[in-house]
Amino acid sequence: MTGIFGEVASMYDDVRPGYPDDVREKILDRLGRPPAEVVEIGAGTGKATGLLLGLGAPLTAIEPDPRMAAVLRANFPGAGVAETTFENWTAPPGGVGLIACATAWHWMDPQTRHQRARDALRPDGVLAIFHHRYNYADPAQSAAIDELLMRIDPSVPDKDERWVFDDAVASGVWSDVAEHRFHDRPVFGKPRYLALMQTFSPFRRHAPEIRQEILDGLSAILDDFGGSVTFDLRTTLVLATP
Repeated sequence: MTGIFGEVASMYDDVRPGYPDDVREKILDRLGRPPAEVVEIGAGTGKATGLLLGLGAPLTAIEPDPRMAAVLRANFPGAGVAETTFENWTAPPGGVGLIACATAWHWMDPQTRHQRARDALRPDGVLAIFHHRYNYADPAQSAAIDELLMRIDPSVPDKDERWVFDDAVASGVWSDVAEHRFHDRPVFGKPRYLALMQTFSPFRRHAPEIRQEILDGLSAILDDFGGSVTFDLRTTLVLATP
């Protein structure tokens, strides 16, 4: 993950949407009380860090990219920042009360991530994984955008909406796994939408000329649809306990 998003750390922080307060409330309901400490893995610039600090516990944010970590520190000086990967991080003796991961679980080693999280938790701890799915409210606009992106790069995978839940269950290390979903419909004007697209990893992996082709195509589509998009933004929260 290091390097993919650091190039656009400020843009990422500006345009990526945060997470609903309902996520924090569901985590608290599952814990039954505020956690003694929180560890956030793959924290980025802190799009979920403020929500997690609202739990009222000391927070350590793990973020390997130094440019993302610099924005994170500036945004949340009260959080501890560990500039490392989850795989290289060492949990404190006795474990932690909550491990959270917002739209970064797919970057963790799929062979070890669940067992590593389980080993780092207290016996009564909770793993909270949450992420956004960016659907579009207008089916015609959605079809036009999908056609453009698939034509330029048909190799981009589309994970099933329940993949985190299924992944947690299949790991076999959790005694209880639950899923919650939340919906929002934010409206993005064209400049903000084009900036958002530049923060996604499939876009960033392309050569500059392909990136420009994508942006030009998306700009034309938005012009055809009044200059904005309305997302059907779906947030999924998966909670797992040992």
